[in-house]
Amino acid sequence: MDMDKPTFVRPNRCDNSGPNCVEVAIDADLNLIIRSSRRPSQQIIVDKDEWTAFVDSIRSGQTY
Repeated sequence: MDMDKPTFVRPNRCDNSGPNCVEVAIDADLNLIIRSSRRPSQQIIVDKDEWTAFVDSIRSGQTY
């Protein structure tokens, strides 16, 4: 895996024929890079702790 150019992956449930998917990659510092396949130049970078807190909040049913 070339960490200088992260490889983005899509969830299995995503329809790979269209540009409506969330994509995730891991950078050289082990941060997660999140983007929309519709707007790949706009990215959110979070560290492992932020990602874990986000996933935990979804699993617990937290709403904003």
